Amino acid sequence: MILQRAYAAGKMPHAYIFAGIEGVGKYKTAWEWAKVLLCEDVVTEGGFSDSCGRCQSCKMFEAGSHPDFNPVYKELLQYTKDNKGKTTPLQLPIDVIREFLIEKVSNRPVLSRQRVFVVSEAEKLNSSSQNAMMKVLEEPPAYCCIILLCTRMENLLPTTKSRCRIIRFSGVDEEKIIEKLEQMGTGKKQAQYFARLAQGSLGRGCQLGELELADANLYETKKEVINLLADYEYRDCLELAQRFLGASKNIGDIWGKLEPATSKRDIKRRSQKILVDIIISALHDVVMLNVTGEKELANFDQKTQVKKLAERFDIETAGEKIADCYRSLRWIEAAVNEKLIFDQLLLNLAVSDTIEIR
Repeated sequence: MILQRAYAAGKMPHAYIFAGIEGVGKYKTAWEWAKVLLCEDVVTEGGFSDSCGRCQSCKMFEAGSHPDFNPVYKELLQYTKDNKGKTTPLQLPIDVIREFLIEKVSNRPVLSRQRVFVVSEAEKLNSSSQNAMMKVLEEPPAYCCIILLCTRMENLLPTTKSRCRIIRFSGVDEEKIIEKLEQMGTGKKQAQYFARLAQGSLGRGCQLGELELADANLYETKKEVINLLADYEYRDCLELAQRFLGASKNIGDIWGKLEPATSKRDIKRRSQKILVDIIISALHDVVMLNVTGEKELANFDQKTQVKKLAERFDIETAGEKIADCYRSLRWIEAAVNEKLIFDQLLLNLAVSDTIEIR
């Protein structure tokens, strides 16, 4: 492992980017690595180093009170000097970066030999925030380690990427996600669908499973969405958009109870994106049906409906509709009005060379 080799050689970079899709263990790895860096009595066996779990540093770390471990995330905005009570924004504010990273970097460690900063959702750093970090990334104190967690590398400036060691995280095997979901108590069919919808993200698969177990009715919602799409007509567009908005709100209400500390706007966006992802899964199945037949369909339990969609959309058209869906996901990220997003998406789905408009 890259981290272990660098540690063994005593040549650890001062800044890392952990890159990969959500839910593949970037934060967990950063958390465990920080624990090793802060440990007072690191245990090394067979070339693998790990925290001892017994020293004062490890105990304080596990208790969430280590003075030298500094997680940085956008919800900290309300704790900055001039932004108390402000709503958490979609982007990672420069005030958070200044007060919880830049200003603290120069403070020497209190308990351990190092200080570790873990910046979540680094893809949401705008150019100003990244430029403000540049000196810290270029000339940090010797005792400092900064880890940026990023799902979209294209959002980081070349100057940011050039000053960090990039470690890429790949997706988790589908069978492992299914196994984890079944252990949580998710039904077999639900576990298989959620694993395929998660596309290699164990964390996202578990989120979907938790929502299902909390009575968000995700699986029944997805079945209803696919049924509606299979028989969808142009005249149904606005009514269907309203149903999507209602389903999104229901998912968001449950999700908000599961994660009360998460920004409501983030919860709202995530809920909307689940519905778009369900549509993408159906359109992707149309492509797969034309290429590989019925094997490995995400909607394996609704093959009849997928075949109906395949009669309306050939591979090229299905690909265009998938592109429309990804455009809708970008609009969701940009906080475009949700009604406009679903109206436009469903209107786009209603228009093709083969669908009959009545």
